[in-house]
Amino acid sequence: MSESLPLIAPTSTDSIWKHTVKTAHTVLLSSKVNLLLLFVPLGIVAGEYGLSSSTVFSLNFFAIVPLASLLAFATEELGESLNNNSLAGLLNATFGNAVEVIVSIIALRQGQVRVVQASMLGSILSNLLLVLGTCFIVGGLKFKVQHFNQTAAQTMGSLLGMAVMGLMLPAAFHLSMNGEDGEGEKLLELSRGTSIVLLIVYCFYMVFQLKTHEYLFSDGDEDNNLSLNGADDLEAIANGSEDFETYAPNGTGPSSPHLRGGDNFIQRPKSIYDVSRNETVHLSPIGALSVLLLSTILVSLCADYLVGSIDGIVESSGLSKTFIGLIVIPIVGNAAEHVTAIYVAYKNKMDLAIGVAIGSSIQIAIFVTPLLVIIGWFMSVDMSLYFSVYETAVIFVSVFITNGLILDGESNWLEGVMLAAVYGVVALSFFLMPDVAN
Repeated sequence: MSESLPLIAPTSTDSIWKHTVKTAHTVLLSSKVNLLLLFVPLGIVAGEYGLSSSTVFSLNFFAIVPLASLLAFATEELGESLNNNSLAGLLNATFGNAVEVIVSIIALRQGQVRVVQASMLGSILSNLLLVLGTCFIVGGLKFKVQHFNQTAAQTMGSLLGMAVMGLMLPAAFHLSMNGEDGEGEKLLELSRGTSIVLLIVYCFYMVFQLKTHEYLFSDGDEDNNLSLNGADDLEAIANGSEDFETYAPNGTGPSSPHLRGGDNFIQRPKSIYDVSRNETVHLSPIGALSVLLLSTILVSLCADYLVGSIDGIVESSGLSKTFIGLIVIPIVGNAAEHVTAIYVAYKNKMDLAIGVAIGSSIQIAIFVTPLLVIIGWFMSVDMSLYFSVYETAVIFVSVFITNGLILDGESNWLEGVMLAAVYGVVALSFFLMPDVAN
């Protein structure tokens, strides 16, 4: 178990120095991805001295990946030190997409609206198809069938459907207007009004997830396949030596076996509840805030150079802005999160894997994208929810397929292959498609 740092900031100069060194040591060893931090100074120097667009883009691309991981680590540590699950969850939800927001705001400032829209669409698609598909494949190769909370999956599926509706309406509105006068202004008004509604729904979703129905979105130790506890537990269940306790799905925990309620209670082996969590705070609140602030500043610098090199990349490589935004940029902010989802799927914690993959898509669809529309409004940038008919069709089909696969509360490797195949076809189509004026 890692040694916890003091939660009270040191006062003497010597103590401050030791505290800083220890914090840096803890942060650097928090993930192997941090080896890529070597690219941070290289990317900044390359951008500052005006090296080729491909060099600047590549170096800053790899620089942002570990910085995103550090942002997530610092946010998690700060959340753990709060000793409040709801506040910690809200903090993680708010800063979970900090990199996407930072990169997108810088892109909006530079007038790269098309890149922002494509990156939002790409983040949704990569989480729904590539990440979730890989989770199903990796987990399915180890376990024939994996189970996850069906009610939570249905709730997230419904939210995705509502989000798609919000993204489809502007496209339908555009087709209905037939180029009439004032169409652009009305489309912006519709997008901004829809964004406000989606942000309000997101707030209610946070209350639902973190407060009233928190038990539905647990990390999977309680709501998972019985194979989580190994063959010994299965054998104990089969021969009747395993003790059971009754679980009430209302967040109240184990209940008296004498209570009436029929199907409102679920019997599960006690060993499922006896999971040690060992949640240790490694950084003090001040240390976590310092890492959060420093990472944010560095992400902003690297993102500025990254976005500034996109036009040069488009000219030299022939790739479209849509392809770069939809396929390449989403990898930057989500790489560490993607690895986490796949790892927990391999460990058979499918509720957590589903929460990371689909939960991230929901956050992008009903929080980050609407937020960027509002931010663009204040920046006098015409950022809207209007996507082309083809893009709208792609996201509709992707959500439709994903919902069909998760609604039964079970997954296997073939379902993962189907999702990954859809993502491959989508990526190929956008690779071949030129940019269209929006």
